[in-house]
Amino acid sequence: MFHDRAPIHAEAGRGGDGGLSFRREKYVPKGGPDGGDGGRGGDVVVLADSALRDLSGLRRVKRLQAGRGGNGRGSRKHGADGEDVGVRVPVGTQVLDAEGTLLADLVAPDARVVVARGGAGGRGNARFATPTRQAPRFAETGLPGDETDLVLRLKLVVDAALAGLPNAGKSSLLRRISNAKPKVADYPFTTVEPVLGTVDGADARQLTVADVPGLIEGAAGGAGLGHEFLAHLERARLIVHVIDASEPDPDGRFRTIDRELSAYGAGLDERPQIVVLNKIDLVGQPPALGVDDARVVRVVATSCATGEGIEELKRALFELCPPASPEAPAEETLPEYLEYRPRPRRGPRFRILRTDRGYRVVGTPPPPDELEEALRRIGIKRGAAVEVGGEELEWQ
Repeated sequence: MFHDRAPIHAEAGRGGDGGLSFRREKYVPKGGPDGGDGGRGGDVVVLADSALRDLSGLRRVKRLQAGRGGNGRGSRKHGADGEDVGVRVPVGTQVLDAEGTLLADLVAPDARVVVARGGAGGRGNARFATPTRQAPRFAETGLPGDETDLVLRLKLVVDAALAGLPNAGKSSLLRRISNAKPKVADYPFTTVEPVLGTVDGADARQLTVADVPGLIEGAAGGAGLGHEFLAHLERARLIVHVIDASEPDPDGRFRTIDRELSAYGAGLDERPQIVVLNKIDLVGQPPALGVDDARVVRVVATSCATGEGIEELKRALFELCPPASPEAPAEETLPEYLEYRPRPRRGPRFRILRTDRGYRVVGTPPPPDELEEALRRIGIKRGAAVEVGGEELEWQ
């Protein structure tokens, strides 16, 4: 089954705690503080993989959790960074937050985006030593990593896409021109999910063609699976409009689908089209298409049963989908001016320090509920002393 949507919960790793240690070595009196820093928490990364076709591999993955950073130790030993966790998705996958805001669009192979960053590691007590504070008995705890709910949504990246009314012969046409083997039957809505096929050319070029399920009137407004199907046409360079030549009024059938493309938007009403008059073996003579539209760049009559017009259609596809020209490197020139925008400070407005007696909260104290949750996350135990705003409390 084709999966083009997957919700996940991403949780980056927490930073490791700074080390609270003093040098204890024979013949070295007053060795001083030597606690190392904690390691950075692991990130959650989404990577585009050209070998994948859909998001079915994530149908059972509901949670992605990166590794926690290691704690700092004595002898100024820093903790290890937490292990990143990555998830591979098909090219064309979009990353959205819980409100539907687009965060990233992975349209190129090997593109990657960090969707949740690990927390910073805490500083060890060796970092707090000064000429007037030579024996600091505290160290920072690590900061928590980002935690968020995401939705992965796939929009196929193809050279051409077949569109048309149900039972127009799109699946049969894809079998004829490509290596795909979609289901073919003599009833509408045989195709219930997008199918990809690769078309081989004479000069070793290849094109990727998608067959989406049949569209019906009102698809742009949600009829049938509406937007679920039309979304996969957005990235196609060329739309192959398939019309059943054995049915009456081909002009009206063309306008029905064209209205849905225009109503959906996303540039589909401006995309160049090849109109394919299919099933001409069922009629004595192919009907004339009376549509005068600048977007229709070619009209081809085909028969999947006899193979008539198939080679002409393949040649038209390669002609109208030329190889992408390499982008010229941008000339390096000095800008007239630079604009600097300060970034908001990440992390809470308070820090929790680990002392030899318990914990100390520095900075602006948070609300009680938030402080309690933060202390639970760092693993506070019963009976530990907590200093907040000049007061010392005992954790119960």
